[in-house]
Amino acid sequence: MLSRLRKVDVWTWVTLGCTLFFALFFIYPILQILIKSVYDAETGFSLQYFTKFFNKPYYTRALKNSFSVTISVTLSTAVLGTVMAYVMQTVRIRFKPLLEVLIIISMLSPPFIGAYSWVLLMGRSGPITAFLGEIIGLPFDGIYGFPGIMLVFTMQLYALIYLYVSGALKNLDNSLNEAAESLGCTGIKRIFKVVLPLILPTLLAGCLLVFMRAMADFGTPMLIGEGYRVMPVLIFNEFISEMGGSDGFAAALSVIMVVITTVLFLTQKYISRRKSFSMSAMQPIEAKPLKGPKNILAHVFVYVVVFISILPQLTVAYTSFRNVSGRIFVGGFSFQSYAQAFEKLGNSIGNTFLFSFAAVAVCVVLGALISYIAVRRRNPVVGTLDTVTMMPYIIPGSVMGIALLMAFNKQPLLLMGTPVIMIIAFVIRRLPYTIRSSAGILSQISPSVEEASISLGASSIKTFRKVTAPMMMSGIVSGAILSWMTIISELSASVLLYVNTTKTLTISIYSEIIRGNYGIAAALSMILTLTTVVVLLVFFKVSGKREISI
Repeated sequence: MLSRLRKVDVWTWVTLGCTLFFALFFIYPILQILIKSVYDAETGFSLQYFTKFFNKPYYTRALKNSFSVTISVTLSTAVLGTVMAYVMQTVRIRFKPLLEVLIIISMLSPPFIGAYSWVLLMGRSGPITAFLGEIIGLPFDGIYGFPGIMLVFTMQLYALIYLYVSGALKNLDNSLNEAAESLGCTGIKRIFKVVLPLILPTLLAGCLLVFMRAMADFGTPMLIGEGYRVMPVLIFNEFISEMGGSDGFAAALSVIMVVITTVLFLTQKYISRRKSFSMSAMQPIEAKPLKGPKNILAHVFVYVVVFISILPQLTVAYTSFRNVSGRIFVGGFSFQSYAQAFEKLGNSIGNTFLFSFAAVAVCVVLGALISYIAVRRRNPVVGTLDTVTMMPYIIPGSVMGIALLMAFNKQPLLLMGTPVIMIIAFVIRRLPYTIRSSAGILSQISPSVEEASISLGASSIKTFRKVTAPMMMSGIVSGAILSWMTIISELSASVLLYVNTTKTLTISIYSEIIRGNYGIAAALSMILTLTTVVVLLVFFKVSGKREISI
């Protein structure tokens, strides 16, 4: 028996270890939610929670609201992001590199910070609200409910569509456009008949990501939704409420969300597979200078969109330096809010870096190993593991948080209230970035390099360590940086998992906003934004690119 075990390939053990990790920290928690949703200790198997949901308009309205928001946001971002990408790729826009960095920064900051910034600007006592009401005479009750959620999501998430469509347009051969024009297909007609069909698979992938993020976001509708209740807020309230809340009902709501996101993901994959084709731009589209009104219109459009999308960060920066007395802003500027932030919440800053670095270290190891076996050791088990590792990418953070709490709130594996459960949540949710980035690089490396190493007497694991891993390093590091940037802005799962000693920056920002301490919240938000900018610059330096591939 021992001799057989010794003969087992080391990568079989790696596959087994990675499978056990995901079985324990992803599949098992999700199964706990499923069991909790249909099983009650007193009545046994029952569909009472699902019956309760579908029989009461109060609950089904939250689902309808979620779909209303996500569909509307997906359509608005698809239009805005596609138009922005087309203009930026076909027209020579001044300061384009700077504009693209600003677009990426607006995308990477947590949506709830954008919501909080818009409340400062267009809340019931905000300057824009006062301007509209007192000077223009336009009645405006503040940026709350559906319109506010739409604005916040659209101005942040259009960047996702922009990045996807820009990448597709760069691979589009301009000879196709020239051929269409020679046949009399020009202007808007050419865009709809030639360009859009060619970029459709990429556009669908971007729309799916926008839909998932808008559907799963908790912070934005919680801050500005007021009476407009959506599913993530309903799940959160049902799970934490001491009066009228129910773990089983929260689990049933979570199962509904998982089913919806999974169906959408599989549908998008099916459509993309049917419509997919490869493009190689022998003659790529070049940005050309325009003259006259068209040039002015293109520049005004791009500058206005970028300014509005970056306005929340500008508002946060301005607010962070204003003097405060208690919760009231007074005249003058200082570093008072920063001093108070470090004095009161320095722990959360330290926790953010400690937890995120620990999570990224695990992501690097697991990401490199899983990507290697996914590309080089294909078999049914590995194929299943590869699919499972992508599932957390589409499951809402609040659902993942509840699943982990239900699974690890008792012995023999009591993790609730510890830093470990926070780190596990970060790893499970953000590992796909590292896996996909590493796999992309590995697929470009010829297996003959590894075969040569093995033929010279090196073991397969030594070959991976000494030859393959160093060649994959740019992809591993790029994926790790992307994982890190999304980890430090995580709120949906961590807001359910934290205790006082495991607070992170995003939780502290959210808590201070709820309490009305806008100065401290702004200072913490600026720390988070500046950290993101620095890491983004490191990503550009390491990857040698000036864009992010998602």
